[in-house]
Amino acid sequence: MKDLLLFVARSLVEHPDAVQVMETEGPEAIILELSVAPDDMGKVIGKQGRIAKAIRSVIRAATPKGGKPVFVDIQ
Repeated sequence: MKDLLLFVARSLVEHPDAVQVMETEGPEAIILELSVAPDDMGKVIGKQGRIAKAIRSVIRAATPKGGKPVFVDIQ
């Protein structure tokens, strides 16, 4: 999941070297924290959060059935 999120985020931003993903696995879920350069924050979120919602949908679709749910937090 982490690699997929890195790939998607790096393809959207102008500063791909600044993209970082931290993965935290808890007992109930996995949380992926996405950090991008401040200039690229608008590109990752999109108008009315459409891009962020699409990123979360792609990650959710790639999650194996029966596995822990994966949440994406954009910072």
